[in-house]
Amino acid sequence: MAVLRTIRNVAIIALLAVPVAFVPGGGNVASAVLVTLGMAFLASLAVAGRQIYRENRLTFDSLPDDQRAVLFGAVGVIVLMIAGAGKLLGGGGLGAVIWVTLMACAVIAIVGVWMRAHSY
Repeated sequence: MAVLRTIRNVAIIALLAVPVAFVPGGGNVASAVLVTLGMAFLASLAVAGRQIYRENRLTFDSLPDDQRAVLFGAVGVIVLMIAGAGKLLGGGGLGAVIWVTLMACAVIAIVGVWMRAHSY
């Protein structure tokens, strides 16, 4: 039964790949589909972030001003790095090093705020 399901799934993928490979302009359609999927993914991340903020509003409001600024600044850096990933990572080299460094610093800042918020 599992083998038939696998064969069916492979056939569906192959059927979806035929227009991309053989229809003129299929690559453009594939690019549009990938952009649409990427936008949907980023929108779902935004909705999840909004939900987390709404569920923990009291926690965010009870943070000292400096920690809240660091937290929101780090989240802003992550958003900017996601938005600029194509430019920074596309060329490789220094751009990729800067991208990884800023992402690591933002994550470290978020972890630091979280650890201070949960210390007694």
